Amino acid sequence: MKILFTFGGLPHYYNLVLNRLNRIEGQEIVVIAPKSGGKTVGSGVHQTLDGIEFKVHFLEEYKTLWGKPFFKNFIETIEAERPDVIVTIWPYILAFVYNPMLLWKIRSMGIKLILKEIPFNIPKFKEALDFYANGGVASETMQTNLKPDSLAFKLKYTLLKYSYKRAFNLVDAHVDYTEEAYEVFGSYGVPKEKIFVIYNSPDTDLILADKAKIEGVNTVLPENPLRLLHVGRLVKWKRVDMLIEVFSKLLVQFPTAELVIVGTGPEEQNLKEQAIALGIEKQVIFTGGVYKMTELGQYFNASLVYVLAGMGGLSINDAMCFDKPIVCAVADGTEKKLVRDGYNGFIFEDGNADDLFKKLAVLLSDPAKTRQMGLNSGQIIRDEVNIHVVIKNYQRAFESCRSSAVSNQG
Repeated sequence: MKILFTFGGLPHYYNLVLNRLNRIEGQEIVVIAPKSGGKTVGSGVHQTLDGIEFKVHFLEEYKTLWGKPFFKNFIETIEAERPDVIVTIWPYILAFVYNPMLLWKIRSMGIKLILKEIPFNIPKFKEALDFYANGGVASETMQTNLKPDSLAFKLKYTLLKYSYKRAFNLVDAHVDYTEEAYEVFGSYGVPKEKIFVIYNSPDTDLILADKAKIEGVNTVLPENPLRLLHVGRLVKWKRVDMLIEVFSKLLVQFPTAELVIVGTGPEEQNLKEQAIALGIEKQVIFTGGVYKMTELGQYFNASLVYVLAGMGGLSINDAMCFDKPIVCAVADGTEKKLVRDGYNGFIFEDGNADDLFKKLAVLLSDPAKTRQMGLNSGQIIRDEVNIHVVIKNYQRAFESCRSSAVSNQG
């Protein structure tokens, strides 16, 4: 069985998942990705070709008539590869909605189509216009482009709502990170049996192997039992600015605490200037980007609590692999499966700095109890959300497409 994925780039963490899928006997993974500067990947996302075990076609992107990117020479590539299944994402799915010849072509070749989503920032059908009007379309720069009371806004997002409905129902299966998919896609008329919740995970086997290699090793930071850690791209919707503001107030009660910020991005200089303005630049440590897990893992080992003040995702899984308790708000929806309030961390009210302060103060006040909560995180990874669960659930979706194809042939 050959499965072709369309991606906006090759982020290092997902390459490892694709490698695992590619190793399954009788299964081949092929990827189509932009030749240069993919328009759907966030600023500062680390991409690499190192260690990939699957075939990649790098195609030029172009701007379609509906304003979203798609790939040149896509049909020619599909004809050459002849996959059994195409797994696509937003906004590439729109090419199958607005280009009936493309959809006819893959159907005539017997190719099944799967949509991969979280889903996050996808409203229910009847709530769509209100969702967008209330800022649901904010990007990682936390800005929207149209006034919600304008005719242009209403026309654009009414069209988008029905485009979603068409897209969600023309695919043969959905693979999604959270159980919310049943309710969200169900509101567009998608039957439950077409929805497969795969969850989201890095290759936890590799991470746990690296963790074992660096057990007891700390070459990156001096010992500090009251250290907070954030890992991620430094963009506005990560809300690192709010975390720094809250941390400055925590220092009144916990003067020896530290905040370590791992990552780079367009907000890095602004955040450094914020720390200086607050007079806490010695307690806020910026490391830059760290991608090798045997090094990044040492930052996890050297920290008491992992904090995600804004949007995010797999950094929570990484931290939990290293037995860290988590404090987060609305990340990307996957946190609802991973973080249990009071058990392995806390979920604070989105955007509420006072609530974030209270949750962090609780954890810093009792390091022994906090470390036990971190052990609970590790147990959740080992038992519930890991690479084996993700691969198994992907296979369920692929097999459903295979069964459907056999049934149609019959």
